[in-house]
Amino acid sequence: MKYKFVILYSCWELYRQNQQQFLQHDPVRILQIVYYCKPLVNLQEFCLEKICSKPENLFKSDKFLQLPAPLLEIILKRDDLNLKEIEIWENLIKWGLVQEKTLNQDVSKWSKDDINILKRIIYKFIPLIRFYEISTEDYYNKVKPYEKILPKELRDDILKFYMLPEYKPKYTPRHPKSIIINSNHFAFISNWIDRKMKKYDISEDIKDIPYEFKLLYRASRDDNTAASFHTKCDNKGATIVVVKVTNSEQIVGGYNPLFWDSSNSVKNTKDSFIFSFADENSLQWANVVYSETGTKSIQCISTYGPIFGIDLCINYGNTYNTWTSSVSSYPTLYLPNSFKADDYEVFQVIKK
Repeated sequence: MKYKFVILYSCWELYRQNQQQFLQHDPVRILQIVYYCKPLVNLQEFCLEKICSKPENLFKSDKFLQLPAPLLEIILKRDDLNLKEIEIWENLIKWGLVQEKTLNQDVSKWSKDDINILKRIIYKFIPLIRFYEISTEDYYNKVKPYEKILPKELRDDILKFYMLPEYKPKYTPRHPKSIIINSNHFAFISNWIDRKMKKYDISEDIKDIPYEFKLLYRASRDDNTAASFHTKCDNKGATIVVVKVTNSEQIVGGYNPLFWDSSNSVKNTKDSFIFSFADENSLQWANVVYSETGTKSIQCISTYGPIFGIDLCINYGNTYNTWTSSVSSYPTLYLPNSFKADDYEVFQVIKK
């Protein structure tokens, strides 16, 4: 048993170091391995978070249709699955059709028996689809042809949702928490907010994170402009900003314990900080620095995005929306003077 565990742990280390290549080449196999490795619970969660943040690695894989039903169920249950609901539905149908070779790909030619076969295959997945996040056009074109496999009560409720604007069905929407960082990073940031510099321990901290992080803004989703940032983030209280540096494994960001606004003013606080994860896949190289004097540590400018002193800010005044860094209100993090970002996100920090 000990020998097997050593092998599993070695596989985990190999995967962690090369996770992008593994996920791109054989995501189904990786999921199958970690699903049956019960001792490595943290590895399972790590892999699932990576899959859900970039689900195209799985759903566009030629082996997706071979995914075992229990694994598909685990993925569809997750609230952080970063895929449009109609695409989730389309992939579920593709998966279901492959499970029974006798089914005609043309649903218009189906008999009652064919309908019952597909219903039997995917019945337990139906409650996992958030149909209320599907547009009426997509529902009509892509769901309605298979509508008979849905329970009548569900069909009636969906119709009610589309016909009555005031009707608010009870369901949990998918809100991918982050496509940049995971729960381990959030736990680290929580420690920094509380000024705890202890060594990070996954088993202790994830379940005890004292804050909720609510996604307010994602540049790629909400329009990468100063106006959009301020519309989404002004007057929301404490926030963290996370930035994925282009052509790098580095993640940088900052914590504003006050609030953003469009007042074209500066704010002074010693509780703000900026941080860096040199390698997004390893927390070993995490670094944080706090504002020592508190002077001008936060700036709120209507034509800019988040500004931490002049130590970390995005300049919307140029064509390329470049991030810049100059040591001023914080000790140095040795960031590049200028860099581009793949994306950035802002989270409201709420004490539990």
